[in-house]
Amino acid sequence: MKSVLVTGAAGFIGSHVARRLLDDGRAVLGVDAFTDYYARSLKEANVADLRRRDGFELIETDLATADAVSLLDGVGGVCHLAAQAGVRASWGASFETYIDCNIRATQRLLEAAKARGIDRFVYASSSSVYGETSDLPMIETGRTRPVSPYGVTKLAGENLARLYYRSHALPTVSLRYFTVYGPGQRPDMAFTRFIRSALEERPITVYGDGEQTRDFTYVDDIVSGTVAALERGRPGSVMNLGGGSRVTLNEAIEMIEGALGTSIEIRYVEPAHGDVIDTLASTEEARRALGFEPTVTLADGIRAQCAWMRSLPRTTDA
Repeated sequence: MKSVLVTGAAGFIGSHVARRLLDDGRAVLGVDAFTDYYARSLKEANVADLRRRDGFELIETDLATADAVSLLDGVGGVCHLAAQAGVRASWGASFETYIDCNIRATQRLLEAAKARGIDRFVYASSSSVYGETSDLPMIETGRTRPVSPYGVTKLAGENLARLYYRSHALPTVSLRYFTVYGPGQRPDMAFTRFIRSALEERPITVYGDGEQTRDFTYVDDIVSGTVAALERGRPGSVMNLGGGSRVTLNEAIEMIEGALGTSIEIRYVEPAHGDVIDTLASTEEARRALGFEPTVTLADGIRAQCAWMRSLPRTTDA
């Protein structure tokens, strides 16, 4: 069986996807640039167990400059999860990095996949492509008007994937992830920041009044949808992957308090540029095409992430 290329394999979602593929008996070639968006030690921790497993190889390289055709030698499928993340960080001069990591790297990998005749190319997009809308739930055929530079680059990646399908019959599938959380979550993401502050008895910062809502999705459910798309996603399609756990940020913080058995001091500040008020995914298409069915409730998922963070050494920069 041909191997699967997982880009961003040392990241939060990428390492989980690689682990699931190995569990399923697939060989995995992981690629990661180990950018400095957050500490390398955290990414190394994500792949520490993977490095010890048969069938896994990790290559450190930048897809914006690497020989992507050579990387795909012997590869049957691609899960393209590598990206420069972060809505708030995507403004200003740093946008150049988003262009390189999210657009240029994606185009070069698609071009290489075309040359190699890849069986399936799964592109990890984001709910950020929708932007601000009162049309809930968000449907794949709805308007896409990103309100952050990050969202613009993720939508550009989708459009590139669609172009390579229409023009070159490359079997691409784009997945719009909705607010992924769970063990291994990046240090800049809300739940990790909140839980870490609570464990250290420090106040947390919330942008806005906390009444904004998110469709939180546990990482294992995201992984299941991603692997299903790799195996049987309809070429040229775009699908939402959401957890069906839409709550306000304030309600989520209350769940964290319950999981930790502590109270959290909250400091509310002005909303951040690029943050939307509400998200809610329509997952009918993913249910029909992939059999996608979220299985982890928000309360259970938060407890799992809290337990993981409690288990981390105090010296770990999470």
